[in-house]
Amino acid sequence: MHIIKDRGFTPGRGDIVTPKAVYARREFLMQAAAGGAMAAGFSAGPALAQTAAPGKLKPLSGAKSAVSGAVTMEKPTAYADVTSYNNFYEFGTDKSDPASRAGSLKPQPWSVVIEGEVKKPGTWDLDALLKLAPMEERIYRMRCVEGWSMVIPWVGYSLAELIKRVEPTGDAKYLQFVTLADKAQMPGLRSPVLDWPYVEGLRMDEAMQPLAMLAFGLYGEVLPNQNGAPLRLVVPWKYGFKSAKSIVRIRFVDKQPKTSWETAAAREYGFYSNVNPKVDHPRWSQATERRIGEDGLFAKKRPTLMFNGYEAQVGQLYAGMDLAKFY
Repeated sequence: MHIIKDRGFTPGRGDIVTPKAVYARREFLMQAAAGGAMAAGFSAGPALAQTAAPGKLKPLSGAKSAVSGAVTMEKPTAYADVTSYNNFYEFGTDKSDPASRAGSLKPQPWSVVIEGEVKKPGTWDLDALLKLAPMEERIYRMRCVEGWSMVIPWVGYSLAELIKRVEPTGDAKYLQFVTLADKAQMPGLRSPVLDWPYVEGLRMDEAMQPLAMLAFGLYGEVLPNQNGAPLRLVVPWKYGFKSAKSIVRIRFVDKQPKTSWETAAAREYGFYSNVNPKVDHPRWSQATERRIGEDGLFAKKRPTLMFNGYEAQVGQLYAGMDLAKFY
């Protein structure tokens, strides 16, 4: 089982962001036209989102969130870009691969196993998770380690709601997230680019921070397959690859878990992966970014914000830490 929200950089591959997004959207539309209709909701079989605007998938609305920092006033990225320019290596390493290949993912039936250092381990089916807490809409800035960003209106609730319900023991210091890894549904698993399944992790206090959320939808509908259906993690102050997609297992553990990108390239991808313009990736600067859909190829990049602009909410979690060492 495995996942990814925003995957990391693929060595040796160029990444011209805005023209790539345009290309990916056009390619997806042509493939959709040639391949037939797209099914809606959590149905088995193709569940690709239309890329022009929402309206084809099952509605999933939420009340405006009152969590501090949960609603940015920035303009959301176009639905077309959010659903056609993705990192989801289980379907391929190109940004257009998830939108064109994720129709094979079957987001229902679905269940998530909760295990480890909790008083109430067990298996939660999707319907139970959807009813666990009131749905909220949260408009988050999302920053990819590759240097591009989006603003996405997610639908879901704080991860803390699930954590409190399963009652972690005093030995639970970290959460490990394991995502689906099924070769029959995910053609990208044939590639050895990562060890599958994809795994991610958070420190307990990070997971309990109200901004960390379980997302079941975006733009008022259930998640398209290519965006991590039927549920994913969203941690807006960290680089996108920390926000695991298509989660099937959550483990509460006493030691810091090894993540997929740490295993693949520990010098480049640390456990914390907080957005930090002062700490560069070994092969490029993190000081600036391109906003998908707004910045043209030759447009000036925008400055990257510390903790992606959520410093007031999460900065205290890392007080006294050497953020260059604990990157």
